[in-house]
Amino acid sequence: MKETKLWINGNWEDAKKSYSLTAPYSGEVIARVAKASTEDVERAIEGAHQAFQSFKTTTAYERAEILYKVVEIMRNRKEEFARILAMEAGKPLSASLTEIDRTIATYQFSAEAAKQSTGETVPLDAAPGTKDRIGYTKRVPIGVVSAITPFNFPFNLVAHKLGPAIAVGNTVVLKPATQTPLTSIVMAEVFKEAGLPDGVLQIVTGSGGELSDTLVTHPLVKKVTFTGSGAVGLKIKEKVGLRKITLELGSNAAVIVEPSTPIDKIVSRCVAGAFGYAGQVCISLQRIYVHESIYEDFAKAFVEETRKLKLGDPLDPTTDVSAMIHPKEVERIKQWVEEAKEQGAEVAIGAEYTDRTLQPTVMVNVKPNMKVVCQETFAPIVSLVPYPTLDEAISLVNASELGLNAGIYTNVLTDAMKAADNIEAGTVVINDIPTFRVDNMPYGGVKNSGYGREGIKYAIEEMTDLKFITIKTTI
Repeated sequence: MKETKLWINGNWEDAKKSYSLTAPYSGEVIARVAKASTEDVERAIEGAHQAFQSFKTTTAYERAEILYKVVEIMRNRKEEFARILAMEAGKPLSASLTEIDRTIATYQFSAEAAKQSTGETVPLDAAPGTKDRIGYTKRVPIGVVSAITPFNFPFNLVAHKLGPAIAVGNTVVLKPATQTPLTSIVMAEVFKEAGLPDGVLQIVTGSGGELSDTLVTHPLVKKVTFTGSGAVGLKIKEKVGLRKITLELGSNAAVIVEPSTPIDKIVSRCVAGAFGYAGQVCISLQRIYVHESIYEDFAKAFVEETRKLKLGDPLDPTTDVSAMIHPKEVERIKQWVEEAKEQGAEVAIGAEYTDRTLQPTVMVNVKPNMKVVCQETFAPIVSLVPYPTLDEAISLVNASELGLNAGIYTNVLTDAMKAADNIEAGTVVINDIPTFRVDNMPYGGVKNSGYGREGIKYAIEEMTDLKFITIKTTI
């Protein structure tokens, strides 16, 4: 059995405590994971601060070369990393390979962005009485970044924090999710081989509840970047003070299907968006609003396409959907489904459980206040809802405290633009599902779905300070 350690100041260090890591699908113990103490986290932060004093002086070329080397190493170990991901996260192997591809792209975007951090000249003589002055801006690194990441994309969401931070000369203390530490631990080896100086990346594994206060309140931490639940994100924001912060929280992503849409061309894509990685995706398709004139045809086709999905072992290449991350999550969503049924909802297909899995589930006759509709399910469950007009559909999409991604299928340009202007979301996707994300696009939500933006260029803006410099050309 693998026994892990903490990665502090370029060395593997033992922790006084550890915990058992179990595979979501089989339940077998696959590792003993080091459990960091607050003292360990403090040492990691102090080490990162010390490393920053020299790392901030490295050139953009040097930082880009490190990140390009990370890309090369990950390409050579792609299948190995995908199996680690499938094992500890329960993510089907095909989806795991896709995530590794995206992670590689994210680090490549970061390498390219390292050379593209620019400022601008400011025309100071535009102000009255000002002459003989030059003004310009530049982006400068801020120091230690605390990165707290979730279980669902443990390679790529870590990359969205490490890549931009390292590209501009920051240092990082990473606290990965308790269920998916192995994917982060292996990245310590990758960055070491790529030539990252010791101390620039620190990895502390363990309980978020026990370590988060230190990670977000330590005086040497200059930026907190967190991806996870809204409840935890709100607590972090209350504690972070004047530090920079990015919060990527949850959603109950919706798509509108207008009658001009050819159903046969979009159903398989919608099913993939609803049930990929057992629905444990921040922008998983949870609500589908279908115009009443095509609702029956769409619902029938959607159920039939759902029926084709194979539930099974994530290491089986033919598996489409596997286990949820923890048995407690299965029990939670089971209660939500039963509650919805008591309130009049019906199950069109699915709602079959084991201790660790939920068969892909389609619900109809739902009401807007049901948990399966208005809260983030984070499970393989989707609701189909008919609507009479586009205005009504937009209102239904917006009747939520969440707003990360949303989408609309339509072949009418004016309707597409109306939805784009009126849907309340960080991203509106036209003629595709809201589960769409490319790793260089701005990504983040409105309302209770987050604060700030990820996507390499946009993350860099939030991981740097804007410095203004002016020169008086005559004395």
